[in-house]
Amino acid sequence: MVAVPAEEYIEIDYRNRLREEGKLEFFGGKQEFIRLGAMKDIDICIGSHSAMDQTKLIGVGGSNNGFIGKLVHYIGKEAHAGGSPHKGINALNAAMMGLMGIHANRETFRDEDTIRVHPIITKGGEIVNNVPADVRMESYVRGKTVEAIKDANTKVNRALKAGAMAVGAECEIHDHPGYMPYTRDPNLEECLIKSVTDLYGEDEIKHRGHSTGSTDLGDFSCIMPTTSIGMAGTEGAGHSRHLKIVDPIKQYIVPTKAIAVAVIDLLCGDAEPAKKVIRGFTPTIKREEYTEFMKKLVE
Repeated sequence: MVAVPAEEYIEIDYRNRLREEGKLEFFGGKQEFIRLGAMKDIDICIGSHSAMDQTKLIGVGGSNNGFIGKLVHYIGKEAHAGGSPHKGINALNAAMMGLMGIHANRETFRDEDTIRVHPIITKGGEIVNNVPADVRMESYVRGKTVEAIKDANTKVNRALKAGAMAVGAECEIHDHPGYMPYTRDPNLEECLIKSVTDLYGEDEIKHRGHSTGSTDLGDFSCIMPTTSIGMAGTEGAGHSRHLKIVDPIKQYIVPTKAIAVAVIDLLCGDAEPAKKVIRGFTPTIKREEYTEFMKKLVE
């Protein structure tokens, strides 16, 4: 098993500074693994992740949105907020107009594309008695396919720039490659389901649908046969301070056994099941072309 750092694509500004310093190229751990060649000797991937809505022992199936990551900088003009606001250009107002422009576009997002846009303002100005002139935002634009993501991102960028135009501010947008949409290899998934069903029984298997969240397993799924399991044993809302592990056996032991049995089944008979999976896989991105593909994604 391989533990991967930076599974969550957060603190985009901080990671961008690391990129500018030459310490990394992409903002996710698995993305960097691919770029650095750490996966060159790996032919198949089975991942695992805690599931927040799962009572059965093992979750299988499903897919995930991919996304583009965004850094947005609104530049206005300082002035005394009480004495002479007319001399300033309010970058916070520009950002708010940009956000409203995004909201006005939501009705144009098709249900089948599962678009999600959820910006945060990481800096809303500097001091309370000045017209805000330095406002910064981070966001994702998520979607089910690369085409849907790029289309939604064009609309989002247009809205963000319109916010700046409305008050005479400037808007700098820096897009960064996020995670690719996650799709499971059907042959590998079939092997996994058989293994975990034999181990725990059909009644303990949850078959999942599409998730509008994202995972860096999506990048692996583009270059090699990939699947994953969901782990039970938690309670509380995901990504909240209330999430906690309540059953360590379900979190640690059950998934470890499931993956071990799946690996044994893939390697039996001179690894013919695994070889069949590998032969049947067609990459959507060739490993040697991954880095350039991701860079061009946001050009």
